[in-house]
Amino acid sequence: MTIKIAPSILSADFSRLGEEVKAIDEAGCDYIHIDVMDGHFVPNLTFGPPIIKCIRKVTKKPFDVHLMIDPAQPYLEDYAAAGADIITVHAEADKHLDRSLQVIRGLGKKAGVSLNPATPESVIEYVMDKVDLILVMSVNPGFGGQSFIESQVGKIRNIRKMIGKRPIELQVDGGVNVDTIKTVVDAGADVLVAGSAVFKGDDYKATIAALHNALK
Repeated sequence: MTIKIAPSILSADFSRLGEEVKAIDEAGCDYIHIDVMDGHFVPNLTFGPPIIKCIRKVTKKPFDVHLMIDPAQPYLEDYAAAGADIITVHAEADKHLDRSLQVIRGLGKKAGVSLNPATPESVIEYVMDKVDLILVMSVNPGFGGQSFIESQVGKIRNIRKMIGKRPIELQVDGGVNVDTIKTVVDAGADVLVAGSAVFKGDDYKATIAALHNALK
């Protein structure tokens, strides 16, 4: 299983965002994880399509756009046009999840669905044929730097079984660092979002390498 690292630019230096994106690209990241928050679904405000469009110019790495917004459906086209490659919506924020996933794929993008810590995996049972990525939140969304919620390990295992042989990536976001990465990968995750774990030091290449080395 190939393990991908997706640094979350929520933890980057916003005053030099383009340089930070370029730096994690050169450091060997697989995806650029972009946390979009609306101050309504989650208690924080972050990026909109114009900022994503600006940083799109500095890297060819896939943009993994995580929409923590409610509603998401009216804005899917805007994020696709801004340069998103993967668009992930929250099951809790979408009354018509099946439709949103169809819209995302119809825009030529990969469709993701995210689950908050208290949300059971059963909510995605009937959309598995329309999903390219499943994101398990291992912290409550809204802020970076939180501690990993251990109860999510069982959920990761259960979703890996649900995926079976389908070509669906299983992503984990929240509290992923050198101490927790092996636990989530052993449970079945193959894409790891890391924010403060990557951006806390000056040598991003070394921190990304350290995450990979922690799996050995």
